[in-house]
Amino acid sequence: QVQLVEFGGGLVQPGGSLRLSCVGSRSISSINVMGWYRQAPGKERELVASVTNDELTMYGDSVKGRCTISRDNPKNTVYLEMNSLKPEDTAVYYCNAEIVTFRGIINNWGQGTQVTVSS
Repeated sequence: QVQLVEFGGGLVQPGGSLRLSCVGSRSISSINVMGWYRQAPGKERELVASVTNDELTMYGDSVKGRCTISRDNPKNTVYLEMNSLKPEDTAVYYCNAEIVTFRGIINNWGQGTQVTVSS
C-alpha cells in the first residue's frame, strides 16, 4: 500500500502548460508501473500516461505529443508535464500505482487534482 498525493492542478488558458506532481508516502522504487489517469464529468476514467521503472512510457491517444511522464524515485515522485492544453483536457487527474500482490494487481489512487483549461 502507498498513499498518493497530487499537486499542481489549477486553471490554465488554452495553449498553456502545467506540471502535475504525485508524491508517494513511501518508496516507489518497488512499484513498477506508475501512471496518471483523468476523468471528466459524465465520462469514464481514461489513461493519460504511464511509466515503468525501466522508463518505458505509454500515452493515451488524446494526449500523445503533448504530455511527458517521468519519475524521480529518490523523491518518491511522479510528474506529468502537459503543454498545448485544450479545453477538452479539463478533468480531475488521478495518480495511480499498480501494487503487485499474490492475489493480483491492486490499484492505489490519489485523491485527484482538478485541471481546468479555459479562457
